[in-house]
Amino acid sequence: MLYALPETRPDTPLLDSINSPADLRSLTTKQLPILAEQLRAFFLFAVGQTGGHFGAGLGVTELTIALHYLLNTPDDHLIWDVGHQSYPHKILTGRREALLTIRQRDGLAPFPRIKESVYDSFGTGHSSTSISAALGMALADRLQGLTHKTVAVIGDGAMTAGMAFEALNHAAHTHADLLVILNDNDMSISRNEGGLATYLAKNLKDSMGATSASLFEALNFHYNGPIDGHDFNQLLPALEHALNSSGPQFLHITTIKGKGFAAAEKDPVGYHAITKIEPITQAAAHQPTPKAKQVNYANIFGRWICNLAEHDARTIAITPAMSEGSDLIEFSQRFNDRFFDVAIAEQHAITLAAGMAYRQMKPVVAIYSTFLQRGYDQLIHDVAIQNLDILFALDRAGLVGEDGATHAGSFDISYLRCIPDMVIMTPADEQELVNLLQTGYEHAGPAAVRYPRGKGPGRAVSTPSKIPLGRARVLRQGVQGVILNFGPLLQEAESAATQLNLSLVDMRFVKPLDQALIDQLVLNHPLLITLEDHVIAGGAGAAVGEYLNAQQYSNSLLNLGIPDRWIEHATRAEQLTECGLDSQGIVAAIAQRLAILPS
Repeated sequence: MLYALPETRPDTPLLDSINSPADLRSLTTKQLPILAEQLRAFFLFAVGQTGGHFGAGLGVTELTIALHYLLNTPDDHLIWDVGHQSYPHKILTGRREALLTIRQRDGLAPFPRIKESVYDSFGTGHSSTSISAALGMALADRLQGLTHKTVAVIGDGAMTAGMAFEALNHAAHTHADLLVILNDNDMSISRNEGGLATYLAKNLKDSMGATSASLFEALNFHYNGPIDGHDFNQLLPALEHALNSSGPQFLHITTIKGKGFAAAEKDPVGYHAITKIEPITQAAAHQPTPKAKQVNYANIFGRWICNLAEHDARTIAITPAMSEGSDLIEFSQRFNDRFFDVAIAEQHAITLAAGMAYRQMKPVVAIYSTFLQRGYDQLIHDVAIQNLDILFALDRAGLVGEDGATHAGSFDISYLRCIPDMVIMTPADEQELVNLLQTGYEHAGPAAVRYPRGKGPGRAVSTPSKIPLGRARVLRQGVQGVILNFGPLLQEAESAATQLNLSLVDMRFVKPLDQALIDQLVLNHPLLITLEDHVIAGGAGAAVGEYLNAQQYSNSLLNLGIPDRWIEHATRAEQLTECGLDSQGIVAAIAQRLAILPS
């Protein structure tokens, strides 16, 4: 058991000899526990240097070794659901030293990625996709007369999603040769919620595994377990039996999230991911005590909804397994009867909110932008068509930095603004966030407020004020051009407007647009510039362009936002620079357009 992250690279001679799974297969079974110990030591060192997903990888160290020891990867298919736990897999598949670049610009991706390695059978970042993908691979191999083995490793948290059970149901119908490994550690990111988690926890008291066997065998899977996922003496024979058996196989293993690192075992939620160790220089050691930590946008949302619930008994908070991330812990403690963590079940979360709204409650669905994508039909069919009164608090909107393309909330404006009666709001700072949350809450119908990951500019927050729908605010008068800002890039917009002597408007609303203000702006601004932390295709700038075209205005329009390509993992600042959305890039793009305007 380790109690501190190593600050120097540990001595790992056996691990250093493993440059591919083929090297691993040359070891004896007695060497595998030694390899596991060295892999954990290197993992702790590497993630301490880079930051990243932490507890899940420690929990599957033995399983990862055992799978690559018995499978013929990369010919056999190994799929890690979500991918938080894939760091040991990367270490064993030729990317050991490259792990020191993970989540950094031009470094390893934070999740499995087919472009990165032939050993990454499928790209995962969102949960509960592994069984469907693995089944597709197994059926495709069968159709081609191939005999590759196919394994999906899924956690008990990811098993709460309906998609996982849809795949299990279909697998039973096809009789495909498929192994599903349930990695049961009683966790997703937070503690698991719901009947399945209770069912599995109850089963662990049954040494014969009869309880879970009845569930999965009812789906025509051959069930084995639960077994200790940290014991090679149990793992290897169980895996070997399952891999050599035909038809759908289900292996239930129990593991400890954060295994081998004391603090992570004690606090698996806090150690789901960590930031890198920052060296303490002599100068830093003598710095005065730092100021109180600045709150982030999620913290502001959490405070707002608690204050709201104190005065409105109809307030409901719903989240799909993002209690900590959305900062709903205080709400869950103070208003437990009005708090619903529905586990990883975005579709259910939205339709649950619809049912509550129909019965005169006021649900607020706290969900990451990238995960709202998973409940799109429910948003349209169950909420919008019926014009139900629900507020969507879209955290992690826009570029999110090191988690990369799978987690970027870059598409919500595009997929929301095409929905009739949907109100879409883009706060530029902390006070605007609470103002627009309040506005959306009081609006009678579906509304969404999108806000970014992390901290804002530091504007003090006072009592929220309801804003008339579609009302923008003019911040600066200039000449020739006007920047229409949508969202958190306001500081960059202010810098550009000052340097180029442009007008500046914080639009606040994508839908409805402040059309009356645009009608005024076109009279004395030959160039309109839209700025958004969102894809240009179908975004807020496109909405402005559609309005200009409908009114037959001839003003020049420059749309600045995320270009039509995937933005890879890097820091958020690096991503903004890559997209030309830092101050320098914005100024350069506007200056270039101004230079070619008709005189």
